[in-house]
Amino acid sequence: MQNDKFLNRHIGPDNEQIAEMLQEIGISTVEELINQTIPSSIRLQENLDLPQPKTEAEIYEKLIKLGKKNKLYKTYIGLGYYGAMMPPVIQRNVLENPAWYTSYTPYQAEISQGRLEALLNFQTVIAELTAMDIANASLLDEATAAAEAMRMLFDNRPVRKKKLLANKFFIDKKIFPQTLSVMQLRAEPLGIELVVGDFMQFDFDETFFGALVQYPNSDGEVIDYKQFVEKAHNNDAMVVVAADILSLAMLTPPGEWGADVVVGSSQRLGLPVGFGGPHAGYFATSQQFIRKIPGRIIGVSKDKYGKPAYRMTLQTREQHIKRERATSNICTAQALLAILSGFYAVYHGYEGLKNIAQNIHKKTVALSKTLENLGFNQLNNNYFDTLKIEIGNENFQAFQEIALKHKVNFRYFDNYLGISIDELTSEKDLNKIVKIFAEYLSKKALKVVDFQAVAIDEVFVRQSKFLQEDLFKKYRSETEMMRYIKRLERKDISLAHSMIPLGSCTMKLNSAVSMFALSDVHFGNIHPFVPENQAKGYLKIINGLKKDLLTITGMDDLSFQPNSGASGEHTGLMTIRAYLHDIGEGHRNIVLIPASAHGTNPASCVMAGFKVVVIKTDDFGNIDVDDLREKAEANSQNLAGFMVTYPSTHGVFESRIKEMCDIIHKN
Repeated sequence: MQNDKFLNRHIGPDNEQIAEMLQEIGISTVEELINQTIPSSIRLQENLDLPQPKTEAEIYEKLIKLGKKNKLYKTYIGLGYYGAMMPPVIQRNVLENPAWYTSYTPYQAEISQGRLEALLNFQTVIAELTAMDIANASLLDEATAAAEAMRMLFDNRPVRKKKLLANKFFIDKKIFPQTLSVMQLRAEPLGIELVVGDFMQFDFDETFFGALVQYPNSDGEVIDYKQFVEKAHNNDAMVVVAADILSLAMLTPPGEWGADVVVGSSQRLGLPVGFGGPHAGYFATSQQFIRKIPGRIIGVSKDKYGKPAYRMTLQTREQHIKRERATSNICTAQALLAILSGFYAVYHGYEGLKNIAQNIHKKTVALSKTLENLGFNQLNNNYFDTLKIEIGNENFQAFQEIALKHKVNFRYFDNYLGISIDELTSEKDLNKIVKIFAEYLSKKALKVVDFQAVAIDEVFVRQSKFLQEDLFKKYRSETEMMRYIKRLERKDISLAHSMIPLGSCTMKLNSAVSMFALSDVHFGNIHPFVPENQAKGYLKIINGLKKDLLTITGMDDLSFQPNSGASGEHTGLMTIRAYLHDIGEGHRNIVLIPASAHGTNPASCVMAGFKVVVIKTDDFGNIDVDDLREKAEANSQNLAGFMVTYPSTHGVFESRIKEMCDIIHKN
């Protein structure tokens, strides 16, 4: 059936409309239009070896089947990913609403007032929970936010430290492993030396410019870092804290004990774990870094009538202006995810967030006491939601087999196991956990009771209030919240209202059927660190996408990235860097980039440790091939590569692209 074809339904125009448009521009057929706009020299001559297209009904059926291949075990692994409840009023009216998920980047403030207000709400939530002066409108995730913080502090070392060439950054060993991995990747090309160790045993010296600690740490213990921060400041070093954002509703926030930057993930504020994301990373800091902070900042101005008006502010820091002088390649935000978390905080307010955090903690304490009564040793003295249970190495596998039999995942490390309780953990779930431990000891299970105890020393308990503005008190009923969301929605223009003629990597032309998986628990409730056999549906999708992308690009392998083309750029450049070092050509450090390239291109180059040489372009953005040849030859001894967007940033295919590549390979 013609109407059942995905192409016809999604793209829009029917045959009659296509004919009318072609007639208007004086073209007979679509094929003729392609012949006139895409030179034959760069067109693929044979068909791609891709699967046959499916109808929307077939795609939906396939999604359901793939989702059911994922196993929904109860998971208490933690490590930055936790069960969270997205309120239905937010799920239905924001996540599943094309007026929110098809919106363009809010460069035009006049048609983006709703989203800008929602993002300002997110910034307010992050700044107040962390007790810092300012926060941005989100970054890609916690790990890259930590790396951005390290880079910001490195670039803004005191003059004395710069003269001493201080380039060392300390990381406490009890950081999330994924964060450490990203920071190691980012540090090396910038000339930053990472030192990983025990913060209790560490002493700063003149060679260190900063440090990072996790709060609570990766074992789940809440640590007093106040003296550590003072010691850093006494040595002209600054401290980044990677903090669990929900815990800060109950714990003393880092801003109150001297942190310079606080980073993390907003996943706990109403977002599904989704096999690792995407989630909005957050970044909060002190006023002194307001012109240095990476990412976007939403600010408030006044319109010509004197009324508040929102806009993106301090854009002079961004890559489209600073290019190779930019201090970050992040030109985007996890806007939809940040908006969802912002609405979550608006809906719950101070009392709601505090109650959620306290309930999680009290359930954790009740579980700890029950397991101790059963005979187990719980090692964390102060904790928010995570227990560290001594289990013994000899029977570790036997315990894991029992847990898997009951469809439960714990975190296993050394001779211990971790249990992270979250917003979705019920009393029934707690008793099931105890049953597993009792079965391991061949004992009768005890019932979890006493949900009122607190296991945090008073020094760690937050005394200050947050989210006291009227906004966070007004929308507690579903009806009021729905009206607030709709009121903001009406202040925006998205694909739900009209076509958006701006081209960018942030266009949101996602079909409705492809969005269904976002609301499906079989996709949303899978932790990224579960055993592979519990994520077969996800892995089938990922491997299938990999196969198709390799067919389309003609490449041998690929790396999947977070939701940012800039991350892909950086990875490609780091791959080139690693290759050059591997073949003994590590001195090659020049990358040629057209003047018309997107601003993230030169910024990514600098982050990867390369120097940028700009290639001339004409008034339409087309590359000057003679200038490319001249500069490639002039820099041939140190030439590392050529970075070109294809089609170009101005939307045109370079017809001489093969000639350009040959020039680079020749040099």
